[in-house]
Amino acid sequence: MTNNKRPRPRKQNDELLKGAFEENFIDFLRFLYPNADDIFDFSRAIEFMDKELLAIIPDRERKKGKRIADLLAKVYLKDGTEKYIMLNTEIEGGNDAEFAKRIYQYNYRIRDRYGIPLATIAVYTGSRNQPKPSEYIDVVLDTSIRFRYRAYHIFDHSEEELLAMDNIFAFVVLACQKALLEGKVPDEELGEDRLSIAKTLIGYNYDKDRITNFLIFLKNFLYINNSKINSKFDQEIIQLTGGSVDMSVIEIVKKQERQQGRQQGRLEERAKAEAEKLAEKLKSALKFKNMGIPVKDIAEGLGLTVEQVEKLK
Repeated sequence: MTNNKRPRPRKQNDELLKGAFEENFIDFLRFLYPNADDIFDFSRAIEFMDKELLAIIPDRERKKGKRIADLLAKVYLKDGTEKYIMLNTEIEGGNDAEFAKRIYQYNYRIRDRYGIPLATIAVYTGSRNQPKPSEYIDVVLDTSIRFRYRAYHIFDHSEEELLAMDNIFAFVVLACQKALLEGKVPDEELGEDRLSIAKTLIGYNYDKDRITNFLIFLKNFLYINNSKINSKFDQEIIQLTGGSVDMSVIEIVKKQERQQGRQQGRLEERAKAEAEKLAEKLKSALKFKNMGIPVKDIAEGLGLTVEQVEKLK
């Protein structure tokens, strides 16, 4: 028997979980709301608003290493109106006494900053005894606030119930349950649990891309630092899918895509910085030009070409 000696850093798991929420957000809504298809217009794209969410969280609340997997999504109802849903996740092991207050603050900050009402959903991913408040109450003399929100805990459904659901988000919930066993059970047992989830998922009629994306999430979220167990997982998947899904090849491709994406992001940031730097130089150059300073002197002093300075008006 083996146990994980180097578990995946928790912050990476949080990022994986956030990605799974985004990838399966429609199924998440169907999971929480049995009549979701009567409420939401899923023919219209869901827009995730990370920048808007970050804008209302002060720097002091984004400390280095702080574990967070929150989302702000714009959805459409069947009546054509836009609505906003804030998903706040209390990460495994979390016992934040200020959690309810914090998500209340996020709610009113969004309302105040952008002028939009929104629904708040809290998902708790810790053990069975994790506190899971569903409201925030504050009373000062005759003034009171009662903020109620939808709350779901990953153990609100049993493993049997989750495996029986024809909803891919149920498998995300089950993966969260099993993730709590990392380091507490032998790797072989966790590997069998991971494989059981994968086999059940493949038995449902999901398209190849959704199955593939979930399997990559599952293999990395339930992290097992054992090449033999991981190889068995890959080979089982190949057999179950008739070779249409090869985990080892797909993960290499995904890794390359992520690396290329990061490189492209760095190039774009560098280009933006250079453009801003040039804009500042041109602004100064125009100011000096209006003061009557010779074009050649301006160009040499600011590191510009004579042509660039001459074009300024």
